[in-house]
Amino acid sequence: MRHPFINSRILILYYAIFWVAIGAANALIQIFWSNMELTKAFLESMVNFLLYPVLGASIWFIVKYNGVKESDWLWTGLYHLIGATILNAIWLYLSFMLIKMIDESHLSLMYSDLPSRVLAGYVLYMVYVVFFYAVNYYQTLKEKVKREAELKTLVREAELSALKSQINPHFLFNSLNSISSLTISNPTKAQEMVINLSNFMRYSLQHDQEETVSLEKELENIKLYLSIEKIRFGKKLNPVFNIEDACLQAQIPNMILQPLFENAIKYGVYEATGPVGITTSCKNKDGYALIIIDNEYEVDSIKNKGEGIGLRNIRQRLDLIYGNPDLLKIMDKKTSFRVELAIPQKK
Repeated sequence: MRHPFINSRILILYYAIFWVAIGAANALIQIFWSNMELTKAFLESMVNFLLYPVLGASIWFIVKYNGVKESDWLWTGLYHLIGATILNAIWLYLSFMLIKMIDESHLSLMYSDLPSRVLAGYVLYMVYVVFFYAVNYYQTLKEKVKREAELKTLVREAELSALKSQINPHFLFNSLNSISSLTISNPTKAQEMVINLSNFMRYSLQHDQEETVSLEKELENIKLYLSIEKIRFGKKLNPVFNIEDACLQAQIPNMILQPLFENAIKYGVYEATGPVGITTSCKNKDGYALIIIDNEYEVDSIKNKGEGIGLRNIRQRLDLIYGNPDLLKIMDKKTSFRVELAIPQKK
């Protein structure tokens, strides 16, 4: 950790202004209260409140490399006592040299005040020690908070990657099962499905490192996914899109819609005997991109099941990214399911 004065020019500016102001105030007190000559008053202030602050900046290194520890506080106190003695000796020596060079007649006053100057030197050292310990504690705490924030970010990214990795194998497993069936019943459709699946997986890999993408890109991927499922279900699957143009550039988490469509197919299309519509709409509302997916289902064929891995995945991702898992709402309207996904948009 570097010296705080090197890290912050503002701090060293405040430091200089503070001690210059203290020195000037002391000189004025000496002039108007003790009737000291102007030259001697400012010379005295320069020695006490300008020279010592310059030397005192070095106390940081003693503080930094001899932190207070319960196990060796006696050694720490001894280090500071030695440091204070050496620093005071240097300060007094330089003070006498400067006084001798500028105004030798002031030396007598310096000698008469020597005990009080020594005491003042130790008091100033203690003030500096407290100040630098406070700065050191603040900087350590700041770095700790920064490291914790970085660690949380890494953990969050790892969790998001883990959640994303759950989607593709699950979908891929279902698709490969369908291709396996089609290779016997309809080889041409099986070939078409393999090509579409390849394109879909290519998109997934290309955008895996991006946390968010535009709704327009995500819809392109969804339509590719639906084209794969269309091969399986034919006329039973009827997707409809009613998307406002203003929504197309909305930023949403990548691959977050695919599990919703997979659910719609699983609970609406898979068990149906007739055509089933899946309607997707989007509108901007109060700083959110509100994506609504309605899918019909046949009451007699639907089975009462809880949330699968896809919906749990979405809620966890919403919680990690936006801190709110309730951005996803699911409503059963007896003949259709409605899913509402509200994605916050930056202004």
